[in-house]
Amino acid sequence: MRYAQGGGLTDTERVMRERIRLKAVVRFEGGKKDGEIAAAPRVSERSVERWLRQWRERGQGPADQ
Repeated sequence: MRYAQGGGLTDTERVMRERIRLKAVVRFEGGKKDGEIAAAPRVSERSVERWLRQWRERGQGPADQ
């Protein structure tokens, strides 16, 4: 079953999820590998890969710093 925009989360849970994503990008920029990034918040490497790809596509990736 697919959830509507927001994944069925409350506003507070969406904010927490975005913080996790931003921390993942910071760790990536610090030289960490996808597996290391995924271990801390206990998410899949595939999720980390997707977050980083989306970050880069928006023109906010490490190459734009």
